[in-house]
Order: sequence, then structure tokens, then C-alpha cells
Amino acid sequence: METSSLDRRSKQLRAKKRIERLKGFYIHLAVFVIVNIMVMTGAVVGNMNNGESFTEAFFNFGTFSTFIFWGIGVLFHGAKVFSYSPFFSKAWEERQIQKYMDSDKTDMKKYL
Repeated sequence: METSSLDRRSKQLRAKKRIERLKGFYIHLAVFVIVNIMVMTGAVVGNMNNGESFTEAFFNFGTFSTFIFWGIGVLFHGAKVFSYSPFFSKAWEERQIQKYMDSDKTDMKKYL
């Protein structure tokens, strides 16, 4: 095989893997929404059956706890899939590489 066809095959595999990660995130998001609607509905109805008003039942931490904690997981999953990294971006990596290369260069000058 030619180098260009190997390169093309490599790009196709990377694209396919990225699409699979994106599909996985969308499935995760859909399950998150559906399950949380059911959990919140069940919590509100259950609390209302225990004598609480709709407002008391709805604005209860237990009603939103699954949504909040699972939502944190969905946010991190989305950040990973969409390559969002505010702390360890490509620019940060480049600066760190340059810093260590400069440090090594300075250390080498000590011994020459």
C-alpha cells in the first residue's frame, strides 16, 4: 500500500472513532433526560402522596439530586467528547514542552 492510502485509512479510523464517541455521548444525554424526567416525576408524585404541596414536592433536594450528580458526569463526558479542556489545552501543553526543553538546554550548558 502507498503511504497516502495508509494515511487515508488512518484518518478514516480516527473519524470513525470520533463519531462513535459522539454517538455514545448523545445516547448518554438522551438516557439522562428520559431517566431524570421519570425519577423527578416519581419523586414529586410520591412526595405529593405524602401530603406535600406541589411546590414543596418539586423544590425538594431529593427531587433534583439524581439530576445534579448525574448531570456532572454528563458535563464531563461532553467536555471529553468535544475536546474541551480549559486547564490542559494544546497551548498549555506547548508551553510546558517549551519550558522543559529550555530547562534541559540550560542544564546541558552547565556541563559543556
